[in-house]
Amino acid sequence: MKKGRRLGTTGTGPGTGDDSSGDCKRWMVTLSLCASFFGLGMGISVLGPTLGDLATNVGQNISNISYIFVGRSGGYMLGSMLAGILFDIINHQLLLGFSMALTAFGMSTVPFCKTAPLLTVLMSTVGVSMGVLDTGGNVVILNTWEARSGPHLQALHFSFAAGAFVAPIVAKLLFGNDERPGQTDVLGNWDSWSGTPSPAKPAPAFTAQALEASASMPESMWAYFVIGAFCLLVSLLFFIQFYQNKLSRGVVRTTPEKPLVARHHNALILLLFFFFFWYVGAEVVYGSFIFTFAKDHAGMTEPQAAGLNSLFWGSFAATRGLAVFVSACMGPACMILLSLLGCALSSLLLSIFTRSSVTLWSCTAVYGASMATTFPSGISWVEQYTRVTGRSAAIFVVGAALGEMVLPAVVGLLLGKAQDVPVLMYLCLGAAIITSIIFLIMYKLATSPSGSGRKNQKVDDSEHIKALKDTGINKDKEEEEEREEEEEGEDETL
Repeated sequence: MKKGRRLGTTGTGPGTGDDSSGDCKRWMVTLSLCASFFGLGMGISVLGPTLGDLATNVGQNISNISYIFVGRSGGYMLGSMLAGILFDIINHQLLLGFSMALTAFGMSTVPFCKTAPLLTVLMSTVGVSMGVLDTGGNVVILNTWEARSGPHLQALHFSFAAGAFVAPIVAKLLFGNDERPGQTDVLGNWDSWSGTPSPAKPAPAFTAQALEASASMPESMWAYFVIGAFCLLVSLLFFIQFYQNKLSRGVVRTTPEKPLVARHHNALILLLFFFFFWYVGAEVVYGSFIFTFAKDHAGMTEPQAAGLNSLFWGSFAATRGLAVFVSACMGPACMILLSLLGCALSSLLLSIFTRSSVTLWSCTAVYGASMATTFPSGISWVEQYTRVTGRSAAIFVVGAALGEMVLPAVVGLLLGKAQDVPVLMYLCLGAAIITSIIFLIMYKLATSPSGSGRKNQKVDDSEHIKALKDTGINKDKEEEEEREEEEEGEDETL
């Protein structure tokens, strides 16, 4: 006996007699969310290839602006926590529409930032809107499709990967062909990631006249305008859906039923917090720094490094697209195990053969493919054992945001101090080992006899049987009370 615990009584749920209309609304929700996650992927991955141009734009070197990752992830955390609260109060489409509009404003304003503190504040604002979208998008998909949410969840994250794949191409291959003197001076006179000027060339002097002379922004900054315009269009889609739902009163929302959670619900969510901390941190670190690593450490040219960056996100996106169909016949636990094995093997080879171009190209493709399905499969896997509410999703999305904030900042600092050490590859290898250990602990905890709390047929039937037993006991008590009343009446008559 299944409970319809996700969709409200709006006439759009399964088996309500209006299945075609309900499916149409659900598909529109999915398409809008996929478009928003496409913009989310572009907004996150565009930072890596344009990091040097951003440094030029604000008059700093790359090491001195690496804390914009911290600012964006801090906002991401705040947005995730806000989403866990606001999604119980505000209409989902309205909240997602405002978050996309805020993302559009932030991305379009980035090219006009001429100071590093202002850029950090703006990235934090964009991070807030992205955190709301990430947390809310996953919960809305789970609430909308219930048991059929697996392929749709994979499609949602495939859209993110597709956006992450497109952004470096837009930034460096379409708009990144400018060779301005100011850019060469800023990036060329510094020893890779170190904070000291190269002895062969004098340190650049950033004066008001120099900034005035190079008032024209780098061409790659136009990528931020493209992303901002796309996010604005997606926000209009959410506002249109909100208006239509308001007219038809067919808003999809969660029901105020008592949540069915596992006995070890808190432990599973906490472990998933640390699992996504290392997984997302490693994903963002590799996607953000592989361009600079390949150019400075492996000696690749800028177009080759951009191609390597796009290969990572391309294999990432292609595997997520394939996972939409594979998830229909393969369980999430099996997909996670295959992903962890691929991450460990590819990162090990990358740590050993750091300067081999063949290893870089092949293992980057394998690493991107292995990282692809871990996040959506992790959500689908934990959903088998306990209910993922808005606040539960906020917890592990905050863990992902912490990983995105801490690990890139650490790698950025270490690259400046240890230029000859493949810090990027060592961190990815360590993250693969740690996530494998955490998942084994989670799997053991979830499948243990004392902690099994799956929401399946047996759980619902046992509750039904218990209710029937309680009803039978109440009937016996009522019959006994009636007999006592009859006996008392007979005594009074005598």
